[in-house]
Amino acid sequence: MPAEWIVERTTNPRFPYRIRIEQDGRVLVVVRARDAWPGAGTSVFCLRERTLLPDEELTPHERVPVAHLARIGRKLSITLDRPHRKRCELLKLTKPAPDGGEPHEHLFLRTELAARAHRTKGRVEVQPTKDLDVVVDLQERYPWAFPGARVTRRRLPVGDYALVLGDRVTAVVERKSLENFRNDVAAIKGLHQQLAELGAYAHAAFVIEAQYADLADPTRIGKWPGTHLPRVVAELTALHPRVPIVFAGNRKLGNVWAHRFFAAVAGASRASLPDAAGEALARYAPRAADGGFETRVRVAVLQELPSSFVIGDLRARCPGVGDGRLRQVLQRLRAEGRVRVLGVGKRARWERADRASVPPAADGDGR
Repeated sequence: MPAEWIVERTTNPRFPYRIRIEQDGRVLVVVRARDAWPGAGTSVFCLRERTLLPDEELTPHERVPVAHLARIGRKLSITLDRPHRKRCELLKLTKPAPDGGEPHEHLFLRTELAARAHRTKGRVEVQPTKDLDVVVDLQERYPWAFPGARVTRRRLPVGDYALVLGDRVTAVVERKSLENFRNDVAAIKGLHQQLAELGAYAHAAFVIEAQYADLADPTRIGKWPGTHLPRVVAELTALHPRVPIVFAGNRKLGNVWAHRFFAAVAGASRASLPDAAGEALARYAPRAADGGFETRVRVAVLQELPSSFVIGDLRARCPGVGDGRLRQVLQRLRAEGRVRVLGVGKRARWERADRASVPPAADGDGR
């Protein structure tokens, strides 16, 4: 089941809204907020709820499925499954107490527009670190350089370079010159196996010391036809989505990219995770992206429901989606010639139609 964004009104004039994210009866995060949703370019101040008073009166205000939760740097990123007002983030700031006591926790809820309007002055989400432990595979004859890092040589099970954190391999990079890549394509099954092994790591990359345009350059691709290597790269990307293929341009830039990649991974691993975000993600069971509510409604109408149905059947098949949005999707399907409606009002029946058919002029509007 997807998580849900649930907003309730409270009787507290300072924090009139209670916002919680819940999944399968588990509360992932709950805060008291001064508003139900941040306005344009603004943030909403929140307090993490410690206890719920047993006799407190709460009035339902809004309930929306959550499409995705993720950690981005120090923030909890929240995406709701609706067409508008759907992206926000929960940011925690800690300020020292003036008397030297426990630091004060400040939580802010801000929308995507407010985040974009915030001027970062060149700051990034993750502060990279230069304190790196890098392992170089023994088979690398002329290895990349990692200035400032502690570099050791040993055999790696996969990849040419690895970042070690806490004695564990955390990130792996496989390096290929264009000539190496051309030769590996001749044994494509082995290349697939190598990428599958790389995909077992949380952070992995396949770095080619060439430009993508070089794959179609007759002077650089040897015996291969001009369309073959781009087709191979597309296949590798589709079958191994966890391993990005990076066209670094040349050897020097490939080295720079790998060094910065390792520094960013190390910085992200060592960054302090806000309590609210950490607790939420620890209990969150992510689901595969399915294209959102409109795709789910389309699949229900065109594949799952009987060929003739009423709006109530669709409502039962797509819980959490309001009737207004159900009808919007139905009307789009009708304009495409995929369905037609017979009658009006709650008793109107919808029927699947041939894609090429035109809805009869006598049909009702389904309202």
